[in-house]
Amino acid sequence: MNGRVRCAVFPVAGLGTRFLPATKTVPKEMLPVVDRPLIQYAVDEAIEAGCDTLVFVTNRYKHAVADYFDKAYELEQKLEKAGKFEALAEIRDVLPRHVRAVFVTQTEALGLGHAVLCARPVVGEQPFAVLLPDDLIWNRGAGATKQLVDLATREQASVIAVQDVPIEQTRSYGIVATRDFTGRHGEISAIVEKPRPEEAPSTLAVVGRYVLQPRIFELLERTKPGAGGEIQLTDGIAALLAEQKTLAYRFEGRRFDCGSRIGLIEATLQYALDDDGLRDATRDLMRRALADG
Repeated sequence: MNGRVRCAVFPVAGLGTRFLPATKTVPKEMLPVVDRPLIQYAVDEAIEAGCDTLVFVTNRYKHAVADYFDKAYELEQKLEKAGKFEALAEIRDVLPRHVRAVFVTQTEALGLGHAVLCARPVVGEQPFAVLLPDDLIWNRGAGATKQLVDLATREQASVIAVQDVPIEQTRSYGIVATRDFTGRHGEISAIVEKPRPEEAPSTLAVVGRYVLQPRIFELLERTKPGAGGEIQLTDGIAALLAEQKTLAYRFEGRRFDCGSRIGLIEATLQYALDDDGLRDATRDLMRRALADG
């Protein structure tokens, strides 16, 4: 793999219809898990992996994500005058000083592949990561993106995160076929978008973490739109397989599908239980809720 992975792309242009009416005005990426929005967890994961340029692919209506990463002068002044320095540090440190945020507009909702393609002018000809903030991955060790970046660098390949799913759920995911899968990774021989269980090549499902070579951009430009006029990232990756080694990696950690209501609830409970200041109160709350139920 040529070059260090310095860019991370965050496709955040979706409408979040599963969370209406909340997402009528609040982007789903800004929904909180405990006291931080989903997008912050993904950003921290990318920075841990060594990324210092963050590319947010948004739509013309979503100003909240850009506002979140911008400075809030009036709020900072109020917190400083009130002596609330811990809270002040929290809002000042959403991005380290060496990290820059770039916002790119996806003018039409033309699919994940198109959203990634929109980032090309910023990414250029270098390998890059893609993180879908809906997929919140909790791990006590290295974050999922760092795991992928380390493997991509070591094996000189693109890497896609996968997890095992029940066979009846394959129709909800991109599914990969692999060869020489040992330990946690193997080379991808095929990728199929949302196959029926009887047609699925495996139960290894693609989740929202990727490290890709820049060649994917040219392949996405050639990809014909599918259902709904969308350009699928899966189709671009399928073309990439014919040219370059691409690995599936079963990451360490637990994924929460925060694009669903129950997934967001599960993530909130996990992160509350992992917080020293909230653990005991959360356990007590859960016990009382179960007793009352």
